Amino acid sequence: MPPPTALRFVMWLGIVSLCADATYEGARSITGAYLGVLGASGAVVGLVAGLGELIGYGLRLFVGYWSDRTRQYWQVTTLGYAINTAVVPLMAAAGRWEVLAGLMISERTGKAIRTPPRDVLLSHAALQVGRGFGFGLHEALDQIGAVAGPLMVAAVLAAGGGFRGGFAILALPAVFGMGVLLLAQRRYPNPQDFEPVTQDLYGEGLPQHFWVYLGAVALMAAGFADFPLIAFHLQQSSWGDSTQISLLYALAMGVDTVAALAFGYGFDRLGITSLILAIALSLGFAPLVFGRDPTLALLGMVLWGIGMGAQESILKAVVAGMVPAARRGSAYGIFNTGYGVAWFLGSAVMGFLYDQSLGLVIGFSVLMQTLAIPVLVWVARRPSTASTR
Repeated sequence: MPPPTALRFVMWLGIVSLCADATYEGARSITGAYLGVLGASGAVVGLVAGLGELIGYGLRLFVGYWSDRTRQYWQVTTLGYAINTAVVPLMAAAGRWEVLAGLMISERTGKAIRTPPRDVLLSHAALQVGRGFGFGLHEALDQIGAVAGPLMVAAVLAAGGGFRGGFAILALPAVFGMGVLLLAQRRYPNPQDFEPVTQDLYGEGLPQHFWVYLGAVALMAAGFADFPLIAFHLQQSSWGDSTQISLLYALAMGVDTVAALAFGYGFDRLGITSLILAIALSLGFAPLVFGRDPTLALLGMVLWGIGMGAQESILKAVVAGMVPAARRGSAYGIFNTGYGVAWFLGSAVMGFLYDQSLGLVIGFSVLMQTLAIPVLVWVARRPSTASTR
């Protein structure tokens, strides 16, 4: 299919993600603070956030393999989106932190089911329009939703609707997004037609540089603090009320939108160097966000948003260039599982360190992200990674 048609397909999936992100990112903007209100400690917040990511990312290993085995990419994607967005409005009924934690983990499980097959569908079209640009455009639309959701929640909180009202309003984008997804599936039943069949040069296994690249990404993920812990810190340090924290998260998601397009575009020209530059910028977020100065916290969230946007647009684009289409679902599953395990371990460690010393949290975050840079430099210099641009 011609690139204009592929671009339209990217837009359709982007709108679906926009609605889904408005739903679950709106919820994530207040789950950390609400866990604190319900009596959870800093260690519990870090553990719940990390456990949700661990289960969610770990499940992708099996989902990716199953997607490749059955070739039912659309069906698995639809199931995942349904679970991912349906549980969010139910958070309005949570009266205990244990119940809220369970729903948070369920939401991550739904995202785990839909992500590997969705990324495979997207990769077919992205190869037509430029991997960095295709995944970057999708992420930009995705993050428009990530801005809209927290803003919706902030408006409800400002109007006196409370946390429960904030969760309930998110049923609107959830329903609309599912409708768009079903229309997209009917309009583009065979997205693999976007991509010509290519020869598998690596046999049955995945290439060596894929595993080295995964190691670098794991280091980066371990040092990248999840927002629930950041929100918990802001609430505990009296930085602002719940409405202000939601607005701060919306700001970060807005930066994420711009960064996804900018660094995705840069990836198509600079390759992995674009990711290295993004890490060099984002590793400075921890000293600013976990400090005491509100102005520096704002700057820290800008750097945090840059890191998120670059990761979401570039990490998947690199994998699409390393792995042939027939094994891309399995590769995305393995990749996301490794990323999620590292995220869980990092979140758990930072949650524990938070109860001991903010300096330890900051040092761990900066160290882990810094260690990823030389590994990525090695990957970028391999002749076999020339195709990842």
